[in-house]
Amino acid sequence: MAKKPQIVILGAGYGGMIAATKLQKKLGSGEAHVTLVSKHKYHYQTTWLHEPAAGTMHHDDARIEIDKVLNSNRANFVQDTVISINKDEKKVILKEGGELAYDYLIIGVGATAETFGVEGVFEHAYHKWTIDGVRELKDHIEFQFSKYRNETVHKDEDLTFVVAGAGFTGIEFIGELSERVPKLCEHYDVPREKVKMYVIEAAPSALPGFDPELVEYAMNLLEHRGVEFKINTPIAEVKENLVVLKEGEEIPASTIIWATGVRGNKLIEESGFEAMRGRVKVDADLRAPGEEDVFIIGDCALIINEETERPFPPTAQIAMQQGAVAAENVMALIRGGTTSNLKPEILGTLASLGGKEAMGTVNVSFLKGRKLYGRSAYFMKHMSDNRYLMKLGGPLLVLSKGRNPF
Repeated sequence: MAKKPQIVILGAGYGGMIAATKLQKKLGSGEAHVTLVSKHKYHYQTTWLHEPAAGTMHHDDARIEIDKVLNSNRANFVQDTVISINKDEKKVILKEGGELAYDYLIIGVGATAETFGVEGVFEHAYHKWTIDGVRELKDHIEFQFSKYRNETVHKDEDLTFVVAGAGFTGIEFIGELSERVPKLCEHYDVPREKVKMYVIEAAPSALPGFDPELVEYAMNLLEHRGVEFKINTPIAEVKENLVVLKEGEEIPASTIIWATGVRGNKLIEESGFEAMRGRVKVDADLRAPGEEDVFIIGDCALIINEETERPFPPTAQIAMQQGAVAAENVMALIRGGTTSNLKPEILGTLASLGGKEAMGTVNVSFLKGRKLYGRSAYFMKHMSDNRYLMKLGGPLLVLSKGRNPF
């Protein structure tokens, strides 16, 4: 009897979870053995983390237990940390559980913060966009407000919040924080004028890639809530309770949030893959160059948009599409077929702005190419979130974890 092929998936992010669920549904009984490896026992919604970070959502609402989605009769789950990948011996080395041999490997191990060479980020800024990271940030924010009334001497930085980066993550976080600040001030008896919020962006515009009208809408809304933008303003250094700008200005702040973008997991380069900022320029079928049995997806995969000649951003929707294609291609190879190429499809780009405000574009059905603002954008963003949950776990998962779009 032939040995069943071993399929190993590293990482339980959007791409890894879609790949695992697709394989467990479509592989025949006994056709292959699937193993998903993750250091957490849960999958978390990265695109929701700005809400628990600001305290407008409980962090448990942003995570999904893997055993609620993975069928243990069709796929195996291993909770462990990947130390290295030995491509020559086709083995994955784990921190606690020894080794895992594979015939086919799907790598989706996520990303880390990109500092762009700025010193002090890891030491003095909140940069971990994970469940634990945002929980720590939320507790810190509330602590800054709670201690205000207990101190006789107040410093300017006590209630100053600086967000480095005016991209998706930075804007969505400051949107939630600016919406919550009045409630925190009321709860802790803090004068509203004592709170300062800054967003600092090195690029010439906030929200690079968005339509200028949408950017203007977002900035006007956030400025109305008290957010001050410093655009085209690089950061030189982050110190304890201090942000130093390249032009020389210094902003004292007790809370510094780093949201300037990400780079692929260092595991990629350490395992011998040729990469740029931790991202591998994969083949059209998502295989690592020169590798017949290794697929790379999500934040660690670099795919060029032929229309713009720029990389596709490492978004959740692209990662989901990559996970599905990687799973299909592994099944094709097992069955003696040929692989298919990924054809990325951008279904829309929607950014939440706190409360029931959002903005963006939608490229589906009669809304194709339509700009959306306010409640309509908020509705479509939540419907998009629910669509992912439906793909991942069906109606029961939507009922238990779905967003109310109204």
